[in-house]
Amino acid sequence: MLPNVDPAILDALGLEATSSKLVSHGGSSFASSYKLTATKDGHELAFFVKTGTGPQAEVMFRGEYASLNSIHAADPSLHLCPRAHAHGPLRNSPGKFFLATDFLDMRASSSASSGSASGKDTGLSLAAKLAKLHTTPAPIPKGFSRPVFGFPVPTCCGATRQDNTWTESWAEFYAERRLRAILRENVRQNGPDRELGEAVEKLAAIVVPRLLGDNHLKGVQPVVVHGDLWSGNHGHGRIIGRDGGRGAGVEEVVFDPSAVYGHSEYDLGIMNMFGGFGSRFWKEYESLVPKAEPKEEWEDRIALYELYHHLNHCALFSGVYRSGAMSIMRKLISKYGNSESRSAKTPAE
Repeated sequence: MLPNVDPAILDALGLEATSSKLVSHGGSSFASSYKLTATKDGHELAFFVKTGTGPQAEVMFRGEYASLNSIHAADPSLHLCPRAHAHGPLRNSPGKFFLATDFLDMRASSSASSGSASGKDTGLSLAAKLAKLHTTPAPIPKGFSRPVFGFPVPTCCGATRQDNTWTESWAEFYAERRLRAILRENVRQNGPDRELGEAVEKLAAIVVPRLLGDNHLKGVQPVVVHGDLWSGNHGHGRIIGRDGGRGAGVEEVVFDPSAVYGHSEYDLGIMNMFGGFGSRFWKEYESLVPKAEPKEEWEDRIALYELYHHLNHCALFSGVYRSGAMSIMRKLISKYGNSESRSAKTPAE
């Protein structure tokens, strides 16, 4: 028996129950997911709907809603990701929440390869789209006179809630909102770990200012980054939404973002961690977005950004990722850990 479409979703999308149908479509450990089809003014529409239970789902969906729309708004002509249309509490299921976005038809990629897909696409590669995203200046948040680092709402990377409080210094943001924050989450999930705590603290207090400090890594301007761009959050598909996908072709697309206005190289950390993008992607991307100065430290900066995801996976999946995190930290501390720190803090235990 197919589930009924909750009135909150119908109202948010301006749909009628009699012409709307919800069908199970994939899913994850965090949420149930559905394809919602409807007819409006004689046109066929399609949306992707996620539902989940509890405060975590509310935070996750609010963050993904803002993330998708921030990526889309940076340059709508890229057709890089689905747009998000609504999120909020379900009316008939207390304690449950929903997110509704454009539907992403991943099966369209096989139709395109056989020549049966219709519609126009941008013709842009993922490298070209990311390069444009990563060079588009961030908007100025309310209360500031220039773009700063952070995001308007908390986001989730996997199940991990991320604090994105606006911060004028990128080094401070990364040390506080990412490294020290994920260390606390590791302690909460796995218990005290002195070796891990001391290493993360030394990275945050000494290595981060050395590699990312405002007086060292000059010219870094905040741009919107995906935040969780491993190969499983990228694909080829046709974006279908309020227009029913009319005129849309198969595109290189990304989804399930955990966005933040940060350093463009931040996205490259998790891309490097899991691989899957290939030498062709990297060559084209670098031709469009040259490595930031100092170029000789580029690999170490990418490793520093990759570290966060090792630590996040360690918190989410226990200690299986701990060795990777420790390996990165030992290497960076050995190379940069003798600098003086003016902001050392007690390591989490």
